[in-house]
Amino acid sequence: MPEGATRWQWSALIGSGRSLAELLATVEALRGQGIALLSLEEKIDTSSAAGELIFHVFGAIAHFERRLISERTRDGIAAARAKGKQPGRQPLDMIKVDAAIKLVEARISPTEAARQLGIGRSTVYREMKRLGVARPA
Repeated sequence: MPEGATRWQWSALIGSGRSLAELLATVEALRGQGIALLSLEEKIDTSSAAGELIFHVFGAIAHFERRLISERTRDGIAAARAKGKQPGRQPLDMIKVDAAIKLVEARISPTEAARQLGIGRSTVYREMKRLGVARPA
């Protein structure tokens, strides 16, 4: 490392960048300012050639892992669709919501109405607000 250069310590390097290119650009920008990166977690010091090599290898492995996760997610969604499943949140059962609102209007607490119908308490409160239904006293 050149005389007068400083080191920047980073506790968790791998996974901190959104992409390998972003991580490499960050290190290159630091190097341009005469700053070497020292990762405490991975024990990487980019001031040496070996440290720079390890940094690039770890960055490539992290990038590879993110790509694998993405591919597996896409494959899983495709397999679910092939079986007739729809990924994502299930649509709100408006029949249950209407029943919950009727229970609240009949002076049942929103929490109890949600429990009886198997829907979320926050769903009942949100729909009460949307419909302008007051909470029972």
